[in-house]
Amino acid sequence: MEPSRSEMSILPNGKGQDLGEEMCVSMKTMMEEEQNGAHHGRFDDPDSTIAENIEFLPNSEGKKPRFTDFEGKTSFGMSVFNLGNAIMGSGILGLAYAMANTGILLFLFLLTAVAGLSCYSIHLLLKSSGIVGIRSYEQLGFRAFGITGKMAAGIAITLQNIGAMSSYLYIVKSEFPLVLQAFLKADTSSGEWYLNGNYLVVLVSLSVILPLALMKQLGYLGYTSGFSLSCMVFFLSAVIYKKFQILCPFEEFSSNSTLAQAHVANVTVNHGYHNGHVMVDDSNCSPQMFTINTHTAYTIPILAFAFVCHPEVLPIYTELRNPTQRKMQHISNISILIMYTMYFLAALFGYLTFYTNVEAELLHTYSRIDPYDTLILCVRLAVLTAVTLTVPIVLFPVRRAIQEMMFPNKTFNWIRHVAIAVILLTFINILVIFAPNILGIFGIIGATSAPCLIFIFPAVFYIRIVPKDKEPMRSTPKIFAACFAGLGMLFMIMSLSFIIIDWTTGSSSALGGH
Repeated sequence: MEPSRSEMSILPNGKGQDLGEEMCVSMKTMMEEEQNGAHHGRFDDPDSTIAENIEFLPNSEGKKPRFTDFEGKTSFGMSVFNLGNAIMGSGILGLAYAMANTGILLFLFLLTAVAGLSCYSIHLLLKSSGIVGIRSYEQLGFRAFGITGKMAAGIAITLQNIGAMSSYLYIVKSEFPLVLQAFLKADTSSGEWYLNGNYLVVLVSLSVILPLALMKQLGYLGYTSGFSLSCMVFFLSAVIYKKFQILCPFEEFSSNSTLAQAHVANVTVNHGYHNGHVMVDDSNCSPQMFTINTHTAYTIPILAFAFVCHPEVLPIYTELRNPTQRKMQHISNISILIMYTMYFLAALFGYLTFYTNVEAELLHTYSRIDPYDTLILCVRLAVLTAVTLTVPIVLFPVRRAIQEMMFPNKTFNWIRHVAIAVILLTFINILVIFAPNILGIFGIIGATSAPCLIFIFPAVFYIRIVPKDKEPMRSTPKIFAACFAGLGMLFMIMSLSFIIIDWTTGSSSALGGH
């Protein structure tokens, strides 16, 4: 007689036994637990949220996971693609500004350090998941610290991904009206509703994001995910091309068209005119290797936010064909290397185009030169498409975290599935409409939840989950993990402190509206 699904949710990673003996003992134990109504932390509600909460079974060697309800079919290359798309986000638009406030060499050092630490934290997650056979970040927290760990992981994922979705929709709010205005050659004072970013972000949420977010499984969004990533590659190509087309000092657009009147009125106080254009001071046209100022505090949160992919690592691991920990680690390393290269190139060429004149949102800086530039308009459309199609992907882990925290014993239900998505999108739209700017979102969210997901949680989960008889508390791996968690706390405290000081001293020009 074939065992039921609830009886096969998790098997311990035993040693000194063959797989048949281990399965017999484990199933017998779990049948007794089920009859007695006992739940011992070996697994957490195996029947809950079946559509989005599937666990896997490691074999006796802990190398090749076996799945309870499906066999992974995703290839190595597609897994690299999926994880790379999970890493890539709107943070790439703020990296040139980060480089302007750190210098090229300091930025390169910080970017390299964060990328390397991200690879190490994924190693900790994969090793922890291989020991207990769990693919859910929240359930790793439950295995390590019970309900407290589960709630902490769920809240961190919720805050992080809400911050990500907010930043994506903020780009829609700020860029979509400008693109329409440029295409239609419309007057800013016309007052048309389709030039109002608040209306447009609600329209995009209802017509594009919500239908995609209502999909039952994340795998259905694979094609839109691929197209989204290709749009960001086009963005990078345009940034590199524009570096060799725009000369510094560049001339700001200030023709007699009504489109530029408001901007010209603001900049005439600080800039002189040259042949009908606003000439930027050429003293700012030399690259800096090292720069330290009050806005340097935003660099670490922006970089940490740009490399967060940890809630998606275990789901991708589950769907991998012939999965092993070593294979998934290679996928993670390659994905991070690809994104690391794209991040550095986008930051470098964006910075070398505008130097200290680069804005917190790179695309707005190009608009200062020519708001009707055809290539930049196409880039804006590509970025808008990319961030719009990424929102549903980021929403899935939030919905799963909410269901893990609030409805742990409930099976999949369409009404709850739809309701959570609608409530989340409504809240995020309200946040975006009243949020001061995109950098504030990057700074606060990146300084709190990102260090938890990248540094603190993987380290403390690893320390708690790995058995002491296998790795004592004073073993080198656990000492490194403890130092890793301490580094995360240091990053969080330092970043939040600098941001608070920046606000209280009034030197928050980086937070100005666009």
